[in-house]
Amino acid sequence: MSQLTNHTALITGANRGIGAGVALAFAAEGASVAINYPNGDSAAEAMALCTEIESRGGLAISIEADITNPAAVESMVTSAIDSFGHLDVLVNNAGIAHAAVVEEIEVEQWDSVIAVHLRGTFLACKFVLPHMYQRGSGRIINTASQLAYLGAAGFAHYTAAKGAIVSFTRSLALEAAPRGIGVNAVAPGATRTRMLENVPEEILEEIRSGIPRGQLADIDDIVPSYVFLASENSRHYIGQVISPNGGDVFL
Repeated sequence: MSQLTNHTALITGANRGIGAGVALAFAAEGASVAINYPNGDSAAEAMALCTEIESRGGLAISIEADITNPAAVESMVTSAIDSFGHLDVLVNNAGIAHAAVVEEIEVEQWDSVIAVHLRGTFLACKFVLPHMYQRGSGRIINTASQLAYLGAAGFAHYTAAKGAIVSFTRSLALEAAPRGIGVNAVAPGATRTRMLENVPEEILEEIRSGIPRGQLADIDDIVPSYVFLASENSRHYIGQVISPNGGDVFL
């Protein structure tokens, strides 16, 4: 378990869910990890995750930052680089979601979902790239969704953001690859995280029944894709989207 020995990684929205799973997996593979969390309400989760990683012999720090705020994101990136000396991997994972049909989505809700997913991904890349370009190496892994391809009634703002992340990933990959940076995305299928906690069981069953594998993903089903894209094994993957989704959609 040493695919990421001597690597360092910054993971946004890593205090819970898939982000926390990625942090644990990276640390298990030898990476030092910076765990971003959005605000004071999530500080205890981030600190507990750092403690868990350190109890297993790893190195982790937590950094509070609103990823929609340029100054906060720039400070977050600077803190991670200052703490570790360099940064090898950026994982853009932070996200939010709630259900509403288009005519009932408040403008503020639309702006918030787009900002956290898309603006946050852009800002983190913007401030990490100069460091990676200077070093001539690095990996950026953005988080999309299989719903970027399928669409989903009641989640137009979420799917719009995820579709834009796919397009952004491809364009950035074309810019970054000649300078030694691999940019790719993971598009998870429906996964048992807090994001699904308020979804009625009958809707979850409908989702599950449409997955050829016959079950929703656990976080452990998703994180190996991030480990692979962060590792040297992904060196010939440029602008790709890999989707652990149980056969929900073929990319």
